[in-house]
Amino acid sequence: HLAKEVVLRAVTGFSNNPSPKKPLTLSLHGWAGTGKNFLSQLLARHVHPAGLRSKFVHLFLATLHFPHPHRVPLYQEQLQNWIRGNVSACAHSVFIFDEMDKMHQGLIDAIKPFLDYYEQVDGVSYRKAIFIFLSNAGGDLINKAALDFWTSGKRREDIQLKDLEPMLSVGVFNNKNSGLWHSSLIDRNLIDYFVPLLPLEHKHVKMCVRAEMIARGHKVDENIVQAVADEMTYFPKEARIYSDKGCKTVQAKLDIHEDIAKAMD
Repeated sequence: HLAKEVVLRAVTGFSNNPSPKKPLTLSLHGWAGTGKNFLSQLLARHVHPAGLRSKFVHLFLATLHFPHPHRVPLYQEQLQNWIRGNVSACAHSVFIFDEMDKMHQGLIDAIKPFLDYYEQVDGVSYRKAIFIFLSNAGGDLINKAALDFWTSGKRREDIQLKDLEPMLSVGVFNNKNSGLWHSSLIDRNLIDYFVPLLPLEHKHVKMCVRAEMIARGHKVDENIVQAVADEMTYFPKEARIYSDKGCKTVQAKLDIHEDIAKAMD
């Protein structure tokens, strides 16, 4: 509910603004399987209907595109050239940086000039571009906050952005494994929103299973939905409130259950 509320408001406001003062910059945080990639792809499709297949949407994976720590200066230069070239071709370019928690320290600071409040940098305006960072960093802080709410008898939906965002920005800034560790992007307040994706409850996992069945063109079988959701692991162990993998392994588990169902028919 937090991600939906924040991102929708941020993107709508940004899209409706004919002359934004800076690019929209979002940092999405949460445990694996909570929907960071899913949300970033929805956002990309909102701007460019072809989504990740669009030549104006660019996905960077830290471990694939920037694997070697000793090459950080080279990566910084390549990244600047790549962003400059692509924004010159399309002002509404979307850049998604996945695995920020695995990115080498200082690398992402190379893009600071493009995120700042400059009208132009070397003759190019970056103000209509969108930058999205995806990270598992801060996931433990988000999960702890969600558990604290549950322990005190409050609902997950009662958690508000103000309960998490300040703690998240400070936590990520001071986390040596965040890729944004002591980053000038945070220091200079260039990230517009730190968006927490909360751990998923049993009912959310069931929604993921149903969505996957529909995407496969299959009729929704509630027995299979229940079986897949029950098979996931949850925390805390005794109460089984939150899925510890989100919806990450739903597809694989659904394959097995659908195969069993077919064999029994």
